[in-house]
Amino acid sequence: MRAAIFKGPKDITVGDRPDPAIQEPTDAVVRVVLACVCGSDLWYYRGESDHTPGPIGHEFIGVVEEVGSEVTTVARGDLVVAPFIYSDLSCPHCRNGSTISCVRGGTFGNGAIDGGQGEAVRVPLAGSTLVPVPGRGHPDATLKSLLTLSDVMATGHHAAVSAGVKAGDTVAVVGDGAVGLCAVLASQRLGAERIIALSRHPDRQRIARAFGATDIVESRGDEANDAVLELTAGVGVDAALECVGTQQSIQTAGAIARPGSTIGMVGIPHGEVPFDETFFHNIGWRGGPAPARLYIPELLDDVLDRTINPGVVLDFETDLDGTPEAYAAMDERRAIKSLIRVGSM
Repeated sequence: MRAAIFKGPKDITVGDRPDPAIQEPTDAVVRVVLACVCGSDLWYYRGESDHTPGPIGHEFIGVVEEVGSEVTTVARGDLVVAPFIYSDLSCPHCRNGSTISCVRGGTFGNGAIDGGQGEAVRVPLAGSTLVPVPGRGHPDATLKSLLTLSDVMATGHHAAVSAGVKAGDTVAVVGDGAVGLCAVLASQRLGAERIIALSRHPDRQRIARAFGATDIVESRGDEANDAVLELTAGVGVDAALECVGTQQSIQTAGAIARPGSTIGMVGIPHGEVPFDETFFHNIGWRGGPAPARLYIPELLDDVLDRTINPGVVLDFETDLDGTPEAYAAMDERRAIKSLIRVGSM
């Protein structure tokens, strides 16, 4: 099969890899229909995080081609959403809500196991990992939104859940990438009354507004902090959602959170958390990689009934051979999030 291969910073190619096959009775083989590039993939692409050379990509939906003898929850021909982490849902950590910590689990496209940016994927622990999509003949817009459930929409939702967003809250979202935009949508879905999106890019501001943002702050750093505090009469926000991971975004989240609140942090940290500054204001930090498998069922229902349409964040499209350009478009900020059309239904 053909798949994207990470060779090093700024070096993504598309080449041949072995066709996936059932290795364990709990495996399934999924033929990929849609995949995408994650913001976390860019850390590897830019050389700011390590990645083993080999397959890459962890966001995909596809059709089940084959299942192992112990897989009973999905069958050949099913359209499925694959969360970016495979897990058994039964270990102590999964039962405590942290599928990223599953004792038998792992991440797709980690350099060893198949990545979602390829024609097919062997899915370990398929019965507890894959989520079947009911119905047939879903329109393209729905398929794109289903794809976001594998990671980006689930991660935006995780930011909001981690911060305890509830009806009537004032929320600020730090970051206008795909995760930040999905965090805006998630906050609106959870009933936030006021959503302040920190964004300097008109195209992203438009999506933020469509997703429920009531205010836009275009500045950064101290100016952004002052602007948010002014909007909240000096109090700060009920929930700050940190969706980037840089030192500046982490500092901003800490500066605009009101005393006694919790910051939802889902950007992969590439800076230090200012515990000293938030400790004496009883501000908590909570988040990490999203337990996407736990969130997909409820978000799936909202996608299918068109209550939410997170697929809008996928604003650049290419085929599998165009995967290197998909990375470049995001790296150069020509795209919010790149869609890769791999196969057909």
